[in-house]
Amino acid sequence: MKNLFFILLVIFGFTACSTKSAINTDQTAIIKQTEDNKVLIKASSDDFNEDFGEEFEGEFLKVKEVFDPLSGYNRVMTTFNDKVFIYVLNPTAKGYAYILPQTVRSGVSNFFNNLMFPLRFVNNLLQLKFENSVEELGRFLINTTFGLAGFMDPAKTEFGWEQHDEDFGQTLGFYGVGEGFHVVLPFLGPSNLRDMVGFAADSYVSALSTTGSSDLQYKIPNNMTQSVAITAADIVNSTSLRLGLYESLKKDAFDLYPYFRDLYNQRRNTLIKE
Repeated sequence: MKNLFFILLVIFGFTACSTKSAINTDQTAIIKQTEDNKVLIKASSDDFNEDFGEEFEGEFLKVKEVFDPLSGYNRVMTTFNDKVFIYVLNPTAKGYAYILPQTVRSGVSNFFNNLMFPLRFVNNLLQLKFENSVEELGRFLINTTFGLAGFMDPAKTEFGWEQHDEDFGQTLGFYGVGEGFHVVLPFLGPSNLRDMVGFAADSYVSALSTTGSSDLQYKIPNNMTQSVAITAADIVNSTSLRLGLYESLKKDAFDLYPYFRDLYNQRRNTLIKE
């Protein structure tokens, strides 16, 4: 799902990144920004949408200084992405959520998560997380056959097998590759040089992109139009399951760009260390 035009349809990858999952966390991350634009993060025990609570565990942490030669451009693009979310994606997701009940939308999310099995399987193997790779294979086989092509998740509900989200950016970090400079992509949101390289590699493995379709027979879209349509549906559906999350994240920000930059960097570093 990651050709050039596809990139222009993906929004705020740090909330839906790599991978999209249903809402099932039991922690809250308290996120504060000081007046000198440092982001402080602390975990709490309240409920929170999606992954963020459990990803920011521990005491308040001050984010280190980051290499940011593109800060001027990044600020402009952060503002642009913010407006696109507010005036395009969020209203669309709200309308979608009004039409379809959450049980249906959660099933659709499960379906897309199941399709991303190759990405998780390969990157868990590359990071030597063999037990996780075996669980991913088991999840895919069970959910595809007994979970109505992945719309249900009996692997989790019946066997307790959790999804193990990994991407190639995390794999590079696992082997010590530095993050490089920070860059905010149009519609995609925060990223860095390492994750952009990983993004390209993931597109080759992903079942939802056309990249590598001549080599990999499991690719679903036959052309760019189909890839865009599938991706757009996935984005709107996943956003509908996180309504209010974006607003909660940015409500205490003094300066939106460094706030999201530091939040993204700390989240990625936490994922790499897991």
